[in-house]
Amino acid sequence: LRAHTHIHTHMNMRVLRLTAALYLAGHAHALALARAPVAPLAAAYGMRPQAMPRLAPARSAQLSMQAAAAGDGKGGPLAKLRAKLPPPAELKKVTPLGAMFFFILFAYTILRDTKDVLVVTAPGSGAEIIPFLKTYVNLPGAIGFTVFYSWLSNKFSQQQVFTGLVSTFIAFFTLFAFVIYPNAAALHPTAAVDGIVAALPAALAGLSAPLAIIRNWTYAVFYTMAELWGSVVVSLLFWGFANQVTKVEEAKRYYPLFGLGANVALIFSGLYVRFVSGLRRTSTAADPWAGSLKLLMGGVSAAGLVVLALFQYMQKKVMTDPECVPPSAVKQSKTKTSMGIKESASYLASSPYIRDLATLVICYGMSINIVEVSWKAKLKAAFPNPNDYSEFMGAFSSCTGAVTLFMMLAGQRIFKYFGWGAAALVTPTMLFITGAIFFSLILFGGSLSPLVAALGTTPLMLAVVVGAAQNILSKSSKYSLFDPCKEMAYIPLDAEAKTKGKAAVDVIGNPLGKSGGSLLQQAMIFSVGSLAASTPYLAGCLFVIIAVWLRAARSLNTQFTAAMAEEGAEA
Repeated sequence: LRAHTHIHTHMNMRVLRLTAALYLAGHAHALALARAPVAPLAAAYGMRPQAMPRLAPARSAQLSMQAAAAGDGKGGPLAKLRAKLPPPAELKKVTPLGAMFFFILFAYTILRDTKDVLVVTAPGSGAEIIPFLKTYVNLPGAIGFTVFYSWLSNKFSQQQVFTGLVSTFIAFFTLFAFVIYPNAAALHPTAAVDGIVAALPAALAGLSAPLAIIRNWTYAVFYTMAELWGSVVVSLLFWGFANQVTKVEEAKRYYPLFGLGANVALIFSGLYVRFVSGLRRTSTAADPWAGSLKLLMGGVSAAGLVVLALFQYMQKKVMTDPECVPPSAVKQSKTKTSMGIKESASYLASSPYIRDLATLVICYGMSINIVEVSWKAKLKAAFPNPNDYSEFMGAFSSCTGAVTLFMMLAGQRIFKYFGWGAAALVTPTMLFITGAIFFSLILFGGSLSPLVAALGTTPLMLAVVVGAAQNILSKSSKYSLFDPCKEMAYIPLDAEAKTKGKAAVDVIGNPLGKSGGSLLQQAMIFSVGSLAASTPYLAGCLFVIIAVWLRAARSLNTQFTAAMAEEGAEA
């Protein structure tokens, strides 16, 4: 009754206004006043104002009073739903961007799981090969690619660079599955390397790991290309494009949500890897893994083609719409950078902002590498068969995607209520806590034997499970908070810092971080004799690296806040 009286009171007020208008301005002016609220009423019911019929004066006045009453109240469920939806121009932009991220991460998850299976289970290889791969293959490859990318940026537009690089990756992975791997026995110098290893003295036994790279050189190239997909296509091409067409306020709302779709991709890609691994169990082929590799790389190629199609759609339908992308952003995306390699390096070295960004990426790479290699050594001991190893990695990827979905929802609220600075501190804190638990289990496993026996498992399997949980939590916090924080930090920068700075930070910084962790592990292996014996020293290095990471994150938060305030003042 109270609500009914409230509505009628407002309707009566509208009648008084209409009467006053008739008296003061004449009949024609009053009818114009009465017809004005018809458009909002039509929009509230999902109708186009242009399609509304011309109404009689009395009916028009009645509808205008109803619209006023609806506007003064809280509105119906449809109005509330429409108020919560993003504007159509934003939806037109972020929907294909989110779909691109989904398929890029779908392909990357398959590549990440496959590259580990190839190099860890290869003849004469193991988890010990990974530090040497990251230092002597991945890092030079990343540096060479950065030089190549800088040259491409000076010669071609962003659209041409994006399309050309993604097409190159698709061609390589297809060629590897259908041509290179089936002929690996003829391409690999297995007999020559076996002779060298047999002739090595005991003091140089540590050289067997780098020699395994030469023995399985095609797998090492695949490993490097898979790593570059993560650095180049994910970090450089996709996020570079997204940062150019997205405003900071939009990024705060949508970047965490991009990960929701992307981590659904992790779940589905993990299920796909497990499905393909299951097919190998019933295969009667001489090499079941070769058939599975073709299916896996077919999924990667299909996802890459979808990414190219979505990118072309955005170029034709989104980049040409000024409501979606400001003309200045379109002009910036077509601009070719003019600074050379030396000038760019000098410019970036003089920027504390870029240095702090690089420190974040390098520290993450070093930290995750230190923990991950130790875990994969345990993983190979538990699953020496490539089929079992691949199936476990598929389950690992699916679990990572599921946990990250939850972290994404939490991350959106962390950005909203605590800001960029708090979100940037979550990932190093998570790595510190989970790393401490994992290394404690390895170092003090003997004293925990009664507890392990009570749980009905073995110390090896418990280390595998705890290490998997540590990696899942660390990667989920990276995908949900670290990556959005890093990408938001590029938005206030100028065009030169966005392109050249992002290339240096993402393409060089990430491999440099992993190579730094690998160099530490190599030094420990040569000093104490094995990866297992170096565990306590690696744990101490991990905690020092995380302390440097936390300091850089606080420094960057201060600079990012100042840059945003300056950008707001200019606007």
